[in-house]
Amino acid sequence: MPTRTRSTQSIPDIERIIEIDFVRATEAAALNVFKWLGKGDKNGADAAACDAMRGMFDLMDICGECVIGEGIKDEAPGIFVGEHLGKWNPGTIKFDIAVDPIDGTTNCSKGLPNSISVLCAASPEEGVKQALKHVPSFYSSKLAYGPRVKNYMAKVGIAQVKLDNPIEENLEIIAKALGKRVHDLTVIMLDRPRHEALVKSIRSTGAALRMIGDGDITTAIAPSMPETGVDLYAGIGGSPEGVIAAAAIKCLGGDMQMKMWPRDDKERERLLQEGYEKELREVYFADDLAKGKNIIFCATGISDSTLLPGVKVVDHRAITRSILMRAKHRTVRYIEAQHDLTTKTIRLRSDNKEHPL
Repeated sequence: MPTRTRSTQSIPDIERIIEIDFVRATEAAALNVFKWLGKGDKNGADAAACDAMRGMFDLMDICGECVIGEGIKDEAPGIFVGEHLGKWNPGTIKFDIAVDPIDGTTNCSKGLPNSISVLCAASPEEGVKQALKHVPSFYSSKLAYGPRVKNYMAKVGIAQVKLDNPIEENLEIIAKALGKRVHDLTVIMLDRPRHEALVKSIRSTGAALRMIGDGDITTAIAPSMPETGVDLYAGIGGSPEGVIAAAAIKCLGGDMQMKMWPRDDKERERLLQEGYEKELREVYFADDLAKGKNIIFCATGISDSTLLPGVKVVDHRAITRSILMRAKHRTVRYIEAQHDLTTKTIRLRSDNKEHPL
């Protein structure tokens, strides 16, 4: 009688089985990059994170494809779009993978807060070709808000937060949704010269403003995390980071609006030539950027951020804190792991060997 091999495609809710391996990938990246914290070498830190993340993916029994990568955008070491991740054994489940081995690379290189290792994975539902959307512009204009604001808009149906609205109008609606006064709201954004006019408008309303030097993903997620005290994320940031943040926001029940923002006429012309005329006018929501419910988001802190504490070394132990979320049931798990540095090893893709920390 022939031996029957069980395909992982037949296992119901396969995300429950594989999700902890994704956490191990961000843990490995954070641990391997920790020694680069404050060393002033962005590319060295990025390379270390990518090497460890790839090494962990090599152990996973999945057919993963990187659909959103960071390296080409930053002209730095990275896990690239189209790269295969996982063993790719016959019958194993397909995942679209979006990675940012270090979100907040500049902060990491300077030893500053707000850097994490992050990835999201989505198994496309039937009829969906790609679960995580590729947005071809370098930057996008974004708004992100939490579940209470999203639910309020669904309930009232008229007063709507819109990306193209004046920020003052959006803050009035958000204040109503949250039962606050406008000057009790807190808005978070990247500290960039391109936000000068937006900053003036927000300050004119009396709302508090929290400026972040780097770490576009953590800032966008913050309004959907009630303990952060942040009510709205606004501004212009990286398009790949926006898609990754949208996956997390969807797991938390919030929402995001995003629209391509060409940096100059040259980029706009390139996008038009590539056939994106309609898409340049389109506003994408979280459901457009991360399709379906088979979505997993996980991140591990490198340095302290609004999302997670960073890696800590105590005696002979390294302590990591990670977050793991699934869109299907909106389950959010915080995972603290203690790694014994006398025995802990990390597998690196560069030589396919285990390395002590």
